[in-house]
Amino acid sequence: MRNISRLAALLVAGAIVSLPALADKGKAFATVNGQAISNSVYEAFSSEQKAQGAPDSPELQAAIREELIRREILAQEAKKKGFDKNPNIQGQIELARQAVLIRALLSEHVRANPISDAQLRAEYDAIKASLGNTEYKARHVLVESEEQAKAIIDKLAKGEKFADLAKQSKDPGSRDNGGDLGWSSPSAYVKPFADALGQLKKGDYTKAPVKTDFGYHVIQLEDTRALTPPPFDQLKPQLQQRASQQQVEKLVKELRAKAKVN
Repeated sequence: MRNISRLAALLVAGAIVSLPALADKGKAFATVNGQAISNSVYEAFSSEQKAQGAPDSPELQAAIREELIRREILAQEAKKKGFDKNPNIQGQIELARQAVLIRALLSEHVRANPISDAQLRAEYDAIKASLGNTEYKARHVLVESEEQAKAIIDKLAKGEKFADLAKQSKDPGSRDNGGDLGWSSPSAYVKPFADALGQLKKGDYTKAPVKTDFGYHVIQLEDTRALTPPPFDQLKPQLQQRASQQQVEKLVKELRAKAKVN
């Protein structure tokens, strides 16, 4: 699966939520100290509450009215104290304004470019193919130098236990657990590691250090089992989310390429 930028992931999380249809200002929903609270503000806030599961009811409407009045009172007091003139506050207001506009843009973009089941199925099949048919349960010791790795291999040949030698590993995630990496498909590892793992027989360990960008590994294969991936329908929501993220990432890249930035 290709890497998706954190920005795209965050943006699409807001984009796939339906935005409220804002009403025309029209008549003020309420007035506080002569300042009107528009119907569009009420509709936006009400839609957010309903999207979060709040049932529409007279109680909800009354609660929203009171909340908006309280907010307006507090906002007016903040302006009296000059907070709206503070450069840092102005920056935060601008960021909030941008976030609303971006959410509207991306929501419309996602709606205008629906992702078909065929696209999701193709992604599912590609992931399934990359995982292979077998899972491996492995241990490893990761050290800085080839000499250190060779020394560990020599100790294994003399009968020392792999779990004990794993205490020398610089991998904090497995060091205190005997080097145990759990069950994973080869695609979960970098290529040199995966290639070496695939050549081992159960119970065997690498007789030469395996070099990766992380250092030098000594790898032991404990067991293998058939890999049965979850069915398509179970993964479909995650595939949909990822496809939407890719959609947003593509849009951002296209717009960035066209933008004039000084």
